[in-house]
Amino acid sequence: MGDKIKFEIEFVIQSSPQLLYQYISTPSGLSEWFADNVNSRGEIFTFIWDGAEESAKLLKRKSDDFVRFAWEENDDSSFFEMRIIVDEITKDVSLFISDFAEEDEMEEAKMLWRNQIADLKQVLGSS
Repeated sequence: MGDKIKFEIEFVIQSSPQLLYQYISTPSGLSEWFADNVNSRGEIFTFIWDGAEESAKLLKRKSDDFVRFAWEENDDSSFFEMRIIVDEITKDVSLFISDFAEEDEMEEAKMLWRNQIADLKQVLGSS
């Protein structure tokens, strides 16, 4: 298994930071776009896709700002983070994704995020 490399992608999303935060931080919000279903017990979130389950621990969160998760099966220090950024001047809202992938899986990982965020925008009615 190779070393994972951190990557970041930014998406402009037409939404209020408060509404967007609900979609990135709650099981009900995440299950609308990120996974088929999401359950949580305390800081452990279980994401379900096509019957397969993956668990992640909520490492950090700040209301209306960001959430950071680490997949349970990872034995490295990788995590994925979704951070809401509001432009001071234009007030445009962006979702800034930080994640890790092995070099040969980088494009696939970015494509996965692009697809997920497209679903999120559809749910939010954002173009």
